[in-house]
Amino acid sequence: MLKIRQIQKKKQEEAAAAAREANGNQSPKDAHASSSTSSTARVSAAQLRVQKDLTELDLPKSIKITFPNSNDFFNFNLRIIPQEGYYKNGKFQFKIEINNNFPIDPPKIKCLNKIYHPNIDLDGNICLNILREDWSPVLSLNSVLIGLNFLFLEPNPNDPLNKDAANMLVKDKLQFKRNVENSMRGGYIDSTYYDDVLRY
Repeated sequence: MLKIRQIQKKKQEEAAAAAREANGNQSPKDAHASSSTSSTARVSAAQLRVQKDLTELDLPKSIKITFPNSNDFFNFNLRIIPQEGYYKNGKFQFKIEINNNFPIDPPKIKCLNKIYHPNIDLDGNICLNILREDWSPVLSLNSVLIGLNFLFLEPNPNDPLNKDAANMLVKDKLQFKRNVENSMRGGYIDSTYYDDVLRY
């Protein structure tokens, strides 16, 4: 957490220096016009909100965040290792992208593994209500990540992206469990190969 705060302070200092330099090359009228544009306000608001959400994260040990670029808080990776349920001990990787209109727009999340899950399709798209119709700017990144983790503890067959997996969960929970275990080992289900998420 201390590292995040140090990086934030450095980014704020760089942004302030860039703003001073930009304003120094403009007439007072142009500087005032550019500082009052809505895009500048949105970017600043998004940066402040993302930084706030990151410093307030309170995640279980099953969720780990990494930043490929320590200066970029808008793009980061997530790993979830469920501690119970059908997907226990699987290692699931996600890519998270946040745009400059956050928190008006929800973050975009993509699963990087091909997995057998009712709410995640083979292309890594995720069906989670708080990322779509139930999104609200008051929701924090912590809420989103906990919600994503919950999909592995309680898959939802009533709002599926993978209808075959959802139907199996409803009709035959034992077979669904066998399918999940087989897929997590890098097996085939109905001629579709799934990633081995247990060995990483």
